[in-house]
Formats: sequence, structure tokens, C-alpha cells
Amino acid sequence: MTSFARFAWGVLAYNLLVVMWGAYVRATGSGAGCGSHWPLCNGAVVPRAPEAATIIEFTHRLTSGLALLAVVALAVWAFRAFPRGHAVRKSAVASVALILVEALLGAGLVLFRYVADNASVGRAIYLSAHLVNTMLLLGAITMTAWFASAGRRLMTPRFRGPLAAAFGLSLLLGVSGAVAALGDTLYPPTSLAAGIRDDFSSTAHALVRLRVLHPVIAVITCAYLAVLAWLAAKRFGVRTNAWMLGALIAVQLTAGVINVLLLAPVWMQLLHLVLGDLMWIALVLLAAETSAVKAKSAPQFAD
Repeated sequence: MTSFARFAWGVLAYNLLVVMWGAYVRATGSGAGCGSHWPLCNGAVVPRAPEAATIIEFTHRLTSGLALLAVVALAVWAFRAFPRGHAVRKSAVASVALILVEALLGAGLVLFRYVADNASVGRAIYLSAHLVNTMLLLGAITMTAWFASAGRRLMTPRFRGPLAAAFGLSLLLGVSGAVAALGDTLYPPTSLAAGIRDDFSSTAHALVRLRVLHPVIAVITCAYLAVLAWLAAKRFGVRTNAWMLGALIAVQLTAGVINVLLLAPVWMQLLHLVLGDLMWIALVLLAAETSAVKAKSAPQFAD
């Protein structure tokens, strides 16, 4: 594996950590830690005598800024190491575009005050858009690393229908999870029985009543992905990625059940999110393996 490929996988791992910290900001209600100021924090470059919420939010901004620089560096390196038209260049450019959108969406959360105790429909929609962009960003970085590691050329469209449905269901699952997590944060259940009762109560907030959709979508999506992984292994011999996706499905479903039983503690929400992102990455890799054509003679490029 080249130095570029190792760096690309490292950038992907770092972005996963940034995503997890962003979820911690939401789960702890620290999104307003810097007030309604952006890019400044409470009107200052470095906040003075910060409270816990300010430290959490400011740390997220710093780590997000480093993620942006890392992705830009990845793209610059891609253009220096790979020729015009190479798939690594294209996926690296997509990564830069998506992380810029990610930064704008993050700023919007603060400027529109979709943080802390805001329970508006607008916040749910905005968070859903943020979640979709995050998943696309992780997918683009994954493809950058994969193209650099696997010695592959242009993608050949195979298995398109089933894969398109898998990506669509996975994005829908992610959105429903973001809405459910927001409901758990703003309206935490006092007990499992009370939580289930609230899910079906006509007087409960919409975010609470929407929580029940997430486990339903999760079961449907995971069942579909499991069948897809089996078919990919059988038809294309993509056994490693198929097994990896299958294992993550099993672990994620178990984590989802535990999350409900424990009434969604912060640490479990973070674990659940990371497992979901890993499932998405495994699906991207599965799609790549089933659709790509190996180069007849993979050229070696400078690090």
C-alpha cells in the first residue's frame, strides 16, 4: 500500500472521530456552547473562561477544521500523484466539495439556532440533510482510499438496481436514526414502558412519535443488506466485504436493541452511530468490489 493510500485511510478514520464528536455535541446539548457566533466562539477566536458546553463545541469546531485541511491535503496530493482523469482525483475532488458543504451545514446549525433545546421541524429536516451529506462525504473518502489501494480502473455498472436500493435504504435508515436520536435527546424517556407509550401517544411531540419508525426501517434495511451481501459473495466472489457487512449488521442490530433497553445513554448513542457509519463504509466497499474492473497493469504513481 502506498503512502497516499495509508494517508487516505487515515483521513477516513479521523473523519469518523469528528462525526462521533459532533454527535456528542448534539447528545449533550452543547451545540449552543459558542452562542450564535460562527466562526467565532462567543465573539472571540479563543473563548475565555469557557464552560463545559463551550469546550465541547469549540473542540468540535477545531477538529472539524482539521478534517477540512486533511481532505484538502488529500486532494492536492491526489493531483500530484495521479494522472488526469484518474478515479482517485475524481473521488478526492468530490470529498473536498462534500466537506465544504459539511462545513456550511455545521455553520447553519449555529446561525439558525438549530441547537440545544430547539425542537422544531426545521431542525429535524436540517439534521437529516447534514446526516446525508456526512454519509456521502465518508463514502467519497472511502472511494478515494479504495481506488488508491486496489489498483482499479473505471467502474463498470453491474448490480445497479440492488445497489441503488441498498444505498437509498441506508440513507433513509440514517435519517430516521438522526430524528430518533434528536427525540431521545430532547425528550428522554423515564422508562422503557413510558418510552413505548409515548411513541404511540397522540399528545407526544412529533419527534417522539417518529422514533418508532427507526427500528422498523432498521429491520427492513438490515434484512435487505444481508441478502445483498450474500448475493454479492455468491455472484461476484466478494466474500471478505460481504462477511464484513454481515457481521456489522448483526452487531448493529444488537447495539440498537441495547440502546433502546438502556434508554439511549450518550455513550450508546455514539457507539450506535459509529457502527452505522461503518456499515455504510462496508456497503460502499462492497459496491466498489462488485462494480470495479481490475486494471490490466496497474501503474505505480509517486507518493
